[in-house]
Amino acid sequence: MTSKVQFGGGLIPLLVIATAQLMLVLDDSIVNIALPSIQDELGVAAVHLPWVVNAYILAFGALLLLGGRIGDLWGRKRTLQTGIAIFIVASLVGGLGQNTLMLIVARAAQGVGAAMAAPNALALITTTFSERSMRDKALFLYGAMSGIGIVIGLLVLAGTRTLVAAGRHAGRLGTLGAVLGTGGMVALVYTITRFGEDGFTDPIAYILIVAAAVLLVVFVLTQRGSQNPLVPLSLFTDRNRAGAYLTMLGLAIGPMGTLYVITLYLQQVRDYTPLTTGLAWLPFAVGIVVGAGGAPKLLLAVSARYVTAVGALLSAVGAFWFSRISMDTGYWLGLAPAMFLVALGFGIGVIALTQAAVYRVDPDKAGIASALLNSAQQIGVALGLAILASVAATITARADNTALPPGEALVAGYSTALVAGSGILIAAALLALFTLDAKANTESE
Repeated sequence: MTSKVQFGGGLIPLLVIATAQLMLVLDDSIVNIALPSIQDELGVAAVHLPWVVNAYILAFGALLLLGGRIGDLWGRKRTLQTGIAIFIVASLVGGLGQNTLMLIVARAAQGVGAAMAAPNALALITTTFSERSMRDKALFLYGAMSGIGIVIGLLVLAGTRTLVAAGRHAGRLGTLGAVLGTGGMVALVYTITRFGEDGFTDPIAYILIVAAAVLLVVFVLTQRGSQNPLVPLSLFTDRNRAGAYLTMLGLAIGPMGTLYVITLYLQQVRDYTPLTTGLAWLPFAVGIVVGAGGAPKLLLAVSARYVTAVGALLSAVGAFWFSRISMDTGYWLGLAPAMFLVALGFGIGVIALTQAAVYRVDPDKAGIASALLNSAQQIGVALGLAILASVAATITARADNTALPPGEALVAGYSTALVAGSGILIAAALLALFTLDAKANTESE
């Protein structure tokens, strides 16, 4: 079978899909780096500052399943276009925001747009490029663009007209499933963000996690007998695919968790400016490009099980390298190699998990299969921020009680959090070894 769109004619849609991913994935990292400046310019109270990040995470993570299923039923191209348009308008409103409320609402709207665009951008790779070699090239660029810090939203929206509109499939959305699934995801992601903000003594968070569990259990029960399921449970009967979703939870903690901690270290301990901090992360971009570029060739010869495990272990080494920070750690030997390793491992692992999760899936389920992978990644990001921030805050508070200088107390907290992140990445490697297929996928499809 030949590709529906040969490389010459497929270059523009390939770039559009990859750049859409770039625009969405890097939003969190850009805002994290800019948080100190945002706080100063708008006078954001410390209690409200986390919601500049959390409003996006909550809307994005909670609505991903709905966005993926809407794309399957109503057309992925149209859903992607709508999502990008919402994202761009919300970005403009946020950029012009004059107060905290306006910025937080805009960030939530960005999350809504991202939830419509992200799963359908990934699903369009499987429907636009049917030939294995072309799909691998598209997947490489999709992954590599996550390491490049340029957002070109309006050009992406204009370019979506070049995509293959292999859109609508029979079926209805299923109102009950949409309400239960979205409600359960909202409660789950909100629980994680509250634990990250207030620690593990927050009673509201425990109420929310019970609500999330109840809603999601009822959701699964209704999906089993539904003629129009939001999430076809048949996707989980494939152990390889289910393992990919679970492994992504752990793998996603690495890049965003370490980015969050080291960004705080650079600005609060080393007094880097936001611009210098952004430039300092360039080895991270290089690592993702190299990892995403090498993974497809590896996957032709080695199974996703071992490729993912190696990727997770590389990220674990990078996170542990980061944990050796001190008050005067050198950039070129102490930070840049760790940035590269964390990103290299993530780039390798995420491509392998993407192949395991969305390759060979039925066309009418490609959107929801992609949405589940995106949901796992986004929940992993939220978990990473919550766990690492909580560990860092707890250890820093203890260090403060021992009369350590403030800078050294911060470094002690950051270092311990990074060791915890390394441990989680090792667990992700073990999970990949026990759940993913042992045979390489050499089919040209």
